[in-house]
Amino acid sequence: MYIRSQIFKDSGKESFFLWGARQTGKSTLLGNLYKNHLYIDLLLSDVFERYHRNPELLREVVLAWDGSLPVIIDEIQRIPALLHEVQWLMVNTGAKFILSGSSPRKIIKSGTNLLGGRALRYELYPLIKKEIPDFDLLRALNYGLLPRHYLSERPKILLSAYIGSYLQDEIIAEAKIRNIGSFTRFLEIAAFSNGEIVNYSNIASECGVSPPTVREYFQILEDTLIGRFVPSFQKKPKRRIIQSPRFYYFDVGIANYLLKRGNILPGSETFGKAFEHYIYHEIYAHQHYTQSDYTISYWRTTSGLEVDFILGDHEVALEVKATPNASARHLKGLKSFADEYTVKRKILVTLDPLPRKTGDIEILPWSRFLELLWEGEIIT
Repeated sequence: MYIRSQIFKDSGKESFFLWGARQTGKSTLLGNLYKNHLYIDLLLSDVFERYHRNPELLREVVLAWDGSLPVIIDEIQRIPALLHEVQWLMVNTGAKFILSGSSPRKIIKSGTNLLGGRALRYELYPLIKKEIPDFDLLRALNYGLLPRHYLSERPKILLSAYIGSYLQDEIIAEAKIRNIGSFTRFLEIAAFSNGEIVNYSNIASECGVSPPTVREYFQILEDTLIGRFVPSFQKKPKRRIIQSPRFYYFDVGIANYLLKRGNILPGSETFGKAFEHYIYHEIYAHQHYTQSDYTISYWRTTSGLEVDFILGDHEVALEVKATPNASARHLKGLKSFADEYTVKRKILVTLDPLPRKTGDIEILPWSRFLELLWEGEIIT
């Protein structure tokens, strides 16, 4: 809870949006942090119908409300027209709002503006290690870090329901996708690109659609905060490099289910892929929750030399290996990148029991790396 509450630390008395995929915990967080506030939940059918038919009712309700406290509107993307009333109230009465939802895509597509820069923007992600007492890495890698899934005794059933009711039904409806079969197939094929370099033509061929359609589908996943790209690091390369981005689903459990990975066990190839995905999730959450301005990219040459993550302007080169005994063969990519760029820190994140150093490369156990990351000791 502490980490999540800190994302609002600079909001002060400003209005703000809080975006995040379904079940990341937005409503729970707001309910815990903002008690005794006017709370309008548009997920409730009767509340939705009331404001959908008469958006101007919001103005009447807010004018009768204690103006010293923000008004919370949950699932704001369901009625974009309400933002016209919100903007009028902000400008003319000084009212403050907290507006949460799964993504701003529907609002943007409706032609409604997002309050013209009058509200801050925050995002909420699946849980991080620091938020979970007695964190279980194997459980996280198997079922992901959406709170309900991680804590459940029957996570696979919840994952199945999440894929069906949200990714397939709600996203398809919101994006107004006509070819439902091809998009459903795309969700599974995109999972095979999870953590990999995206090849639009190959995916298009697998889905039976054109490459531009695949690009549009990926854009939908990005717009709805379901997936994101990691760009290639391309600053003045001496070697020939891969320029296409990598893709990651927002939660490792979602990727696992779509890939039908089954039970992920230590030492397996699937464990290594899920482990890298999880470390990326922590880095991405750190970058946003701490409002840091460093970039996250990857580096790969056409000859196969690779570094999983480059943080900032080649400030930190980070390789992730799910091995309990890192050796020289795991350092090749870091050394090659350092031959081309000046790097402040070269770090190999592993399952090793204790930190150690080989030359100027740090080998850090994953838990120690995360402690240093959130303490601001890796990059700021």
